[in-house]
Amino acid sequence: MKYHLLGKTGLRVSELCLGTMTFGSKGMFAALGGVEQNIADSLVARSVESGINFIDTANVYSEGISEEMTGKAVRNLNLKRDDLVIATKVRGKMGDGPNGSGLTRKHILQQVEASLKRLNMDYIDLYQIHGYDELTPIEETIDVLDGLVKSGKVRYIGCSNLAAWHIMKASSYSHYTHKARFESLQAYYTIAGRDLERELAPVLRDQQMGLMVWSPLAGGLLSGKYNRKMEAAEGSRRIKFDFPPVNQERAFDIIDVLEPMAKEKKVSVAQLALAWLLHQKVVTTVIIGAKKLDQLNDNLKATEVTFSPEELTKLDAVSKLPAEYPHWMLERQGGDRRKK
Repeated sequence: MKYHLLGKTGLRVSELCLGTMTFGSKGMFAALGGVEQNIADSLVARSVESGINFIDTANVYSEGISEEMTGKAVRNLNLKRDDLVIATKVRGKMGDGPNGSGLTRKHILQQVEASLKRLNMDYIDLYQIHGYDELTPIEETIDVLDGLVKSGKVRYIGCSNLAAWHIMKASSYSHYTHKARFESLQAYYTIAGRDLERELAPVLRDQQMGLMVWSPLAGGLLSGKYNRKMEAAEGSRRIKFDFPPVNQERAFDIIDVLEPMAKEKKVSVAQLALAWLLHQKVVTTVIIGAKKLDQLNDNLKATEVTFSPEELTKLDAVSKLPAEYPHWMLERQGGDRRKK
């Protein structure tokens, strides 16, 4: 297991991160979850045994149950809290009232206390906003998060599912007011969906932010279970919950390249898809989630997969984004002033 620095910090996080969205079975996440505490304990134990020190959850996952189960697993296994990097999120709807969601001072202060209570921990290593809140000025959000960092309840702050201009606006405010800044972005990225490379990846490189990848297998589409007719084994995730959106024709063109490569290397298609992400310089950590131990063990082996330059070129060719303006113009004009 390799460890990477998170953003501009000195915090080292494992290249794979255990995602706990599968923990619990309440609310909208019931279709994705269903993992009970004994299985959660075994998943956390195996992850830590493999070298993973990074665990990601959110207050909205199974309406708080995921946080409770994550904290309980740490205690049940007698793990050292300070050896782990625990991340959670805020923004989603956690109440019925008009202030039951969002990134206001009121909601964040209420939710950080609720998350700490559910986790049964004194502090959160990485506290992330879970998305954009159009109604709340980013200045208000950064101010309250900065206060949480100063209080010690939160060590670092991050963001998720933001546009590039959201990140730059927040980063500029943090810089000029000397407030805590977003050290990481948690975003959707996969060989079957490389949209992040257009605007977000350049911003992350410029701002020296870390990237936490969610849904690296495109909602299970790259698990090796599906064919072009979207037929799969009973109970497969995409049959119940068709998310995130994927250009399936392009995805299966990619799978057509991955399958023979997987047979040649004697690995799974999922391992290759995860390994491709681990070979992308912009990626800090890839979040893996599982319902069963054998799924987790398969994903963990992705760290052992290597590619030849020719294989990476082949995968890049079949999955490359179609050119869009202004990117094709930037590419055309920028040759004489490009960094080596």
